[in-house]
Amino acid sequence: MRRSLITAVAVASLAAPLALATAGTAAAAPTPPKAPVTDFNHDGYADLAISAPGHYNTDEPGSVSVVYGSANGPDKAHAVTISRDTAGVPGSAADGGHFGGQTAASDLDGDGYTDLVVNGGEKAVVLWGSAQGLSGRGSVELDSNGARVTAGDFNGDGKGDLVTAEYPEPEDPMDNDDAGMTIAYGPFQKDGKAASTQRVVTSQTFGPGDFVAGDVTGDGIDDIVSSHGFEEMAHKSQLWKGGKDGVATTSQKLAPSLGGAVADVDGDGYGDFVTRDIGTNFEDMPYQKGTVLVRYGSASGLSDRSAKITQDSAGVPGVGEDGDEFGSSITAGDVNGDGFADIAVGVPGEDIETTADAGSVVILKGARTGLSGTGAQAFDQSKPGIPGASEKGDKFGSTVLLSDTNKDGKADLTVGAPAEDGTHADTGAVWHLRGSASGVTTTGIDSFGPAAVGSPDKAGVSFGAFLAH
Repeated sequence: MRRSLITAVAVASLAAPLALATAGTAAAAPTPPKAPVTDFNHDGYADLAISAPGHYNTDEPGSVSVVYGSANGPDKAHAVTISRDTAGVPGSAADGGHFGGQTAASDLDGDGYTDLVVNGGEKAVVLWGSAQGLSGRGSVELDSNGARVTAGDFNGDGKGDLVTAEYPEPEDPMDNDDAGMTIAYGPFQKDGKAASTQRVVTSQTFGPGDFVAGDVTGDGIDDIVSSHGFEEMAHKSQLWKGGKDGVATTSQKLAPSLGGAVADVDGDGYGDFVTRDIGTNFEDMPYQKGTVLVRYGSASGLSDRSAKITQDSAGVPGVGEDGDEFGSSITAGDVNGDGFADIAVGVPGEDIETTADAGSVVILKGARTGLSGTGAQAFDQSKPGIPGASEKGDKFGSTVLLSDTNKDGKADLTVGAPAEDGTHADTGAVWHLRGSASGVTTTGIDSFGPAAVGSPDKAGVSFGAFLAH
């Protein structure tokens, strides 16, 4: 059996999934892309969907906790946890574990409420947004299992679309060995049916291992970056342009990468691709210091203008050491309200003093000159004002998300540490730090584990393993 990048990243996605950002509208002259708000109850505050899918080597059925935004940030008192056993959700926990192993947020039916796609089991589930938020009521299964599901607007009609790494196998295996992706275009019906679908061949044999969506070309239509590999070898990533007639069937070839975000870090109106530069061998990733690669957008795609940032770059806190994995998770948002997208970079393998793999997060600031280490910030559990303590193997920063949960015009930082020990080993936890005019601040910081939001509190649930976008 062939082993594609889908297989290679499946295990990692439960422990350290990738964060990503999508983009918004543009006129004839490009305007800065805007990340859509994940707002399940349409009150204007960004909401959080926090997965607890269980560690990959457990049979944990998994769940997703929805924490609504408010003027004071995440409102834990009114959080709701949804699993396969929730009333109205199709199937049961016995149908397959790790519910919430990956999620995607978008308004799929065009009613103004963000919906949530949750994979885990034989078929992915759509939880419909409403004035009351998310529940199991009316939820439906999709036709697919939602492999590497990612949301965007790939034909510019204002309706949410989905892309997955699913592609039909040929009836006769001797015909070809094509691999590809499937784009399901909205609006979706309440039975989960898409308005139309498109299948795109991405390569021979080496199918997509993940997707990053966002508007690179400034035309108001999201594009797709797909990552590829086979066995231990990483192959070229590819940029697929979105368009009014759907996604292009030819691509721009890029350096191998995994995960990332598309956001306008230099304010020129084009989305820039910020990703982890992984080299050519996936097996090397856990041992790498880590490098963040920026490829700047243009009207024709990703330009040759680029930059690389490490912990050894000027202004970046810390020192690059083997195993740090700087860039293991990446998310974009404007933390200080200056109009430039900033980047949160997870460094889950960072040693804090003598504590191995305690983890940290670095904030890189966008500016007219582009992304750099100027004004960068770093946070870990040993920093003053941050709850908890740096412990071996916490992997703080395994997941990161920038979103404006208190609607003050500045993105707040949510950090996941699914290996954090709470009442039990590896129950996981998240931290929420507010954005401000000076950047991310510990003022008003919050930290909580699964019990605080009604999620199962037991060993290995890995709360915070994925944060929906």
